[in-house]
Amino acid sequence: MKYISTRGSAPALDFEGVTLAGLASDGGLYVPEHWPRFSEYEIDAMAGLSYVELAVKVMGPFVAGSLTEDELRELCTRAYGRFSHAAVTPLVQLDQQHYVLELFHGPTLAFKDVALQLLGRLFEHFLAKGDDHLTIVGATSGDTGSAAIDAVAGRDRVDIFMLHPKGRVSDVQRRQMTTVRAPNVHNLAIEGSFDDAQAMVKRMFGDPEMASSKGGKFRISAVNSINWARLMAQVVYYFASALQLGAPHRKVAFSVPTGNFGDVFAGYVAAQMGLPIERLIVATNVNDILHRALSSGDYSAGTVTPTAAPSMDIQVSSNFERLLFDLGGRDGHAMAEQMRGFEATKAMLLTNAQREGAAALFTSARVDAAEMSGAMAWAARECGEVLDPHTAIGLAAARASDVAAAIPVVTLATAHPAKFPDAVERATGIRPSLPARVGDLFERTEALVELPGEYEAVAEFVAAHATPSA
Repeated sequence: MKYISTRGSAPALDFEGVTLAGLASDGGLYVPEHWPRFSEYEIDAMAGLSYVELAVKVMGPFVAGSLTEDELRELCTRAYGRFSHAAVTPLVQLDQQHYVLELFHGPTLAFKDVALQLLGRLFEHFLAKGDDHLTIVGATSGDTGSAAIDAVAGRDRVDIFMLHPKGRVSDVQRRQMTTVRAPNVHNLAIEGSFDDAQAMVKRMFGDPEMASSKGGKFRISAVNSINWARLMAQVVYYFASALQLGAPHRKVAFSVPTGNFGDVFAGYVAAQMGLPIERLIVATNVNDILHRALSSGDYSAGTVTPTAAPSMDIQVSSNFERLLFDLGGRDGHAMAEQMRGFEATKAMLLTNAQREGAAALFTSARVDAAEMSGAMAWAARECGEVLDPHTAIGLAAARASDVAAAIPVVTLATAHPAKFPDAVERATGIRPSLPARVGDLFERTEALVELPGEYEAVAEFVAAHATPSA
């Protein structure tokens, strides 16, 4: 399988190349040259497989030429062996139509673990072939940072620098990053928003002083969902849940709490691969750029409003570019021009082809604080299920949708409720406790560096602490 950039100028790479590169050298995001597609018979034959064996089937076409089936199986076995639930991503029924897919049984209690436990092992596997060193630079609105750090802490030939917006992640989210005491882990708290941090990361990829792809000193890679390998791993749980609900003989809809658009784009990929998805509901909080883009074609960034669902406090959704590229006829040069305009003005109008293509599969909803709390209260009262704020936003959007009653709607439960105890307690009267495996989190010592929200300060810190590329 070869991968091409959404902006049309970067060289095509194989799976190993895109995993280690993260972002394309032209600033675009890598996507497969074509979408592999399973027949109805092939999907039907996946029913009853273990999560590892299903992952091998679904991801196999994407890694062809870079990993053997046995290598992929071994990596998946080790990655998912760290999950606390034998099903890895168990499906829970709420009522006759609604389900939640629990994606938080990994070591850091968030859906990011599903992909990042695998990505950390992919980095190690590919780097072991030579003497090169990888410098991972990432931005997090909460959960990506802890999951990425857990996945690569202490691994050979990898340094990780994780930026988070100071004071804008929960105490649990911050401590899950800052209490990991490994010499290759660097936590950076910056002034500003997640979007500011993400912009710095993207700038570093194009910095001729920093990125080896531009002549700089360091082989920089990404763990955010701009890295194709991470997004690929998330496709598997769409298949897992749909198969349990009757696919391929029955359609399934999904409601996805959405910030950077990676998780819901994985659902789009599953649909392109032949999974019968009736609808993908993009659930946003009041930071609603994606809802505005999908409902009216207006992709214009505003000011980030801090909320009780911090992982969704985003105004620039990086993975949306992948969808726009695919729906726009895969014209890299046109996509590059469209994104240059957006980066200059922070505003973009979707083309007719992009709007109509999205409308065939996607709808969206904007969920405010009261609706979020109401969904948490309903799930606790009527179903005995305690949900975190992000999952509650997805559930509120699912229950407000007009999906036909015969079609099951699966809300992706993206984080354990104990990561947001104050918000959960306000809505439900229940204060969720951390699982025993992380119960001593607030007794551990933190280590982080606070930096101003300036690219130069971050780049200087990375240059002083990273290992140059071979």
